[in-house]
Amino acid sequence: MTAIKDSVVLVTGGSRGVGKALVEELYARGAGKVYATARDPRSVAHPDAVALALEVTDPDSVAAVAERAQDVTILVNNAGVATGTRFLTSSLDDIRSEFETNFYGPLLLSRAFVPLIERNGGGHILNVHSVLSWFAEGGAYSASKAAFWSQTNSLRQALQPRGIGVTGLHMGYVDTDMAAHVDGPKTSPRDIASAALDGVESDAYEVLADDLTRWVKGALSGDPAAMYEQLAAR
Repeated sequence: MTAIKDSVVLVTGGSRGVGKALVEELYARGAGKVYATARDPRSVAHPDAVALALEVTDPDSVAAVAERAQDVTILVNNAGVATGTRFLTSSLDDIRSEFETNFYGPLLLSRAFVPLIERNGGGHILNVHSVLSWFAEGGAYSASKAAFWSQTNSLRQALQPRGIGVTGLHMGYVDTDMAAHVDGPKTSPRDIASAALDGVESDAYEVLADDLTRWVKGALSGDPAAMYEQLAAR
């Protein structure tokens, strides 16, 4: 079991949305120290958090944060972007850019922090995915999250013998700036953070944080027409 009480945690994208809620919930559960990263560390609002500047796509920036946060035992890869790219119309540069943040960014962080977590006696990685890891929406966001899901499944196998657990968090729409344009039900960031950290503490492989996510995960084994209305209408 992974103990959050007295742990030292680094949360990428820790200034708003789910990341901000995770920082708050970590302290509520007794974490000893939480590093919260953002491109502009002045945007980190929690009074107890250690704010660090980080650009997850920049290896030098990642290395600088790892040098500063040598005592980390739990890494939360939360930072991500959704720019609305379309495979057939968006530029390849824009599509690649989304993969740089959503896939390669967490990989850079994990490669930098795994040796530290192992040296500190073991710990955990929480990777923040999406229901769109399993449901294609026509652009780079869902594709990058699907690739990130696969990365998580590989890291879990590689890191278990090294005393590091890996949990993947999946959820649908959350009441954050990223989903401000969406009408319909949204889960509160606080509820997502609580479910995610329950999963970390129980060493869960995956956390499916809402009913939509549980339905989509179950539908993966069925005919694609059951998930995509336009295919059912042919």
